[in-house]
Amino acid sequence: MIQHVENPVLEIHDLTVTYNKKPVLWGIDLTLPAGSLVGIIGPNGAGKSTLIKSVMGLVPSGSGYVRVFDKTLDESRGRISYVPQRESVDWDFPASALDIVLMGRYGKLGLFKRPRKADYEVAEDCLRKVGMEGFKNRQISQLSGGQQQRVFLARALAQEADLYFMDEPFAGVDASTEKAIIQLLREMTQKGKTVIVVHHDLQSATKYFNWIILLNMRLVASGPVETAFTEALLQETYGGKLTLLSDVSDLVQKNQFPSREK
Repeated sequence: MIQHVENPVLEIHDLTVTYNKKPVLWGIDLTLPAGSLVGIIGPNGAGKSTLIKSVMGLVPSGSGYVRVFDKTLDESRGRISYVPQRESVDWDFPASALDIVLMGRYGKLGLFKRPRKADYEVAEDCLRKVGMEGFKNRQISQLSGGQQQRVFLARALAQEADLYFMDEPFAGVDASTEKAIIQLLREMTQKGKTVIVVHHDLQSATKYFNWIILLNMRLVASGPVETAFTEALLQETYGGKLTLLSDVSDLVQKNQFPSREK
């Protein structure tokens, strides 16, 4: 079940990625609408992180092409933001929370320019939006996992991008941080931003996202949550591994999804 859209924010055509001659992603073909909050869902090893890294040009693709805002990646790079997995970051790097968020402004500064007062104001406002304004001078190594994730999100906000890729932003954060992040992502999409999230929790997927990508090395489904998040498609994505969620049939029965909070 793959729904294509007109005037897509992101278009992926026949994308294949291999590591050591083994395919990790195979023939991915999809389009995504502007202003959507997209969840990429699938089992471990399905290629979820690889998909967003290949779109960003961080891993080489074997074939296919990607267009962002109907342009090449290089032409659109200034409109894209990427939040990597927290585990992939060196948290001992000597920098304060404010320093990290200011890094999100570098693309706007140009060569050799220093952050201006306006850039500091944007960075502090972004820290405020994620509830971290009181920690702006704290070294990032001294922050908890959830606090570090909030700072990372603030850095992404400071970029003032139009398309955001986030690799498991809810991993290892407490419930209040998760709630704050999803609220912020909803506000971003309401302003026309598009947010694409690698996500592993099936239980919250229907509450969080309005568009779902089901992936297991190949694309199983891409479409609105009501049509893409079905028991049959989830079984196809996870195979026999779906015992981890015994109530998935209850969840998708008659498409009675939990209402998304406004």
